[in-house]
Amino acid sequence: MDERDLRGLIGRVKSGDLSRRGFVQRMLAVGLSAPLAGLMLAGNGVAMAADLRAAYKPAKAGGGGALRLLWWQAPTLINPHFAIGTKDQEASRIFYEPLAAWDPDGNLVPVLAAEIPSKENGGLAADGRSVVWKIKPGVLWHDGKPLTADDLVFTWEYARDPATAAVTIGSYKDCKVEKIDDLSIRILFDKPTPYWSDAFVGTVGMVIPKHLFAAYTGAKSREAPQNLAPVGTGPYRFLEFRPGDIVRGERNPNYHLPNRPYFDSVEMKGGGDAVSAARAVLQTGEYDYAWNLLVEDEVLKRLETGGKGRVDVVYGGKLEFLLLNATDPNVEVDGERSSLKTKHPAFSDPKVCRAMNLLVDRKSIQDYIYGRTGRATANSVNGPERFVSKGTSFAFDPAKANALLDEAGWMKGSDGIRAKDGKRLKLLFQTSINAPRQKTQAIIKQAAAKAGIEIELKSVTGSVFFSSDTANPDTFPHFYADMEMYAISMTQADPSTWLLQYVSWEAATKENKWQGRNISRWRNADYDAAYKAAQAELDPVKRAALLIKANDLAVSENILPLIHRAEVSGVSAKLVAPRSGWDNDLSFLPEWSREA
Repeated sequence: MDERDLRGLIGRVKSGDLSRRGFVQRMLAVGLSAPLAGLMLAGNGVAMAADLRAAYKPAKAGGGGALRLLWWQAPTLINPHFAIGTKDQEASRIFYEPLAAWDPDGNLVPVLAAEIPSKENGGLAADGRSVVWKIKPGVLWHDGKPLTADDLVFTWEYARDPATAAVTIGSYKDCKVEKIDDLSIRILFDKPTPYWSDAFVGTVGMVIPKHLFAAYTGAKSREAPQNLAPVGTGPYRFLEFRPGDIVRGERNPNYHLPNRPYFDSVEMKGGGDAVSAARAVLQTGEYDYAWNLLVEDEVLKRLETGGKGRVDVVYGGKLEFLLLNATDPNVEVDGERSSLKTKHPAFSDPKVCRAMNLLVDRKSIQDYIYGRTGRATANSVNGPERFVSKGTSFAFDPAKANALLDEAGWMKGSDGIRAKDGKRLKLLFQTSINAPRQKTQAIIKQAAAKAGIEIELKSVTGSVFFSSDTANPDTFPHFYADMEMYAISMTQADPSTWLLQYVSWEAATKENKWQGRNISRWRNADYDAAYKAAQAELDPVKRAALLIKANDLAVSENILPLIHRAEVSGVSAKLVAPRSGWDNDLSFLPEWSREA
């Protein structure tokens, strides 16, 4: 593509003939990054990262009254670096902020940063070994202290310390952060790093104040008062937190963006279930916003007739998936079940894993449960498009599943249940309590029975299943079951961090307080090699190919993608609530307002 072609495309964006997203996709195809594509448009007078802010209407901060949010999975702590579940990440995002966020088109938007680093502004090194971030001047913590480079260096030190047991350690442990001056830092990598926008960006990037956390590092990290009483830089200041119930904040009068926030206070109410949350916004109007409406689409359509609100569907990187435990949950080693020192009696055999995959009727799950809110998928990575594998597929084929189980030596007994070496093929299948998940469980159980697999269903209250409590054996990271199902979101427009959940060194164990991202404990040397190679490959086409290979390896065995889920929310009729499928629901909370 020469300069004339490039200017022609930019002209089409200006005229409205080509969308900004379309432009970015074309730039990705020729090897440019999404952030650089956004900068090219911005440099030619086309609003890109500023779109959400340009759409903001209020002429002054405050005056909007109370913003009432309903999270049917209640948060249990407000420290972003301990936030295992989305509920805790979202609660943290009310008060804490990263240097940058991901917008709906997968582009980086400055938050605490003065600008997005690029080669053009000197922020990105040509060899891929360093990036310089400049901090926006004048940002204050809620207690009035200034945000400085010291806070970023401290956040890096805090998150990378194994004794802290931060869930974000994977984003910080392989880099070095140094202070340049009070308002700039340099992140150094020991090798060329194409995905430099991980640390300090999005969900994993929220910065914490050194002056309040410095006394609570390492083994003392869980004792910090600010784990329950946050002091951040965000649009709202902390007022109250009752774990498992409610979070309350008030407007930050010193917020660093003009005329924001619009609302005078914010309340995040937790508890209940997804259906009652949908009803409270769409039918009764009791709340302004309901998160994660994992509800059958037919139910949502009926509730929308109440006229109080609407269903908002945003596709990004959320995946509903089924994990097959690679370890044995019924054997205890040194006080730990699902230990890496064990192998699952059935799922250590790839043939059994493939058979289980063939017993999942994804089309029925999509058609009868999710409707417009989800798409059946065989991929773990479902976007952006250049990272989506075209080499995977799914099928519902009980006959072939039976044949594979026969080949694996699991033979049917007189009662129709398979057994091998005297052990019956009876599996415990757990998930959180939620109608679509229980219906999905039932569909899978019914098909498995036809193949001679006996499945016992277990449903755990969402606030427990997604809890950060390391002592609770019913949380999903413990995975004390044979199979489990849940959803998480790829909260960056790049699959690097997302794919960490399948690498060997990220296994969740007792030693790391079950904070590792690899919940299934699946380990594969070829996967690890492909993932490592991708982290040093600066050629975007070759890198994408390596990440696609990693995806394909993961979904070939213990990881069974089910539904590419939309981010489905209930929004009150007049609420303006811009969201990104590549970041937290509340990543653009400062831009929320209400129409007159």
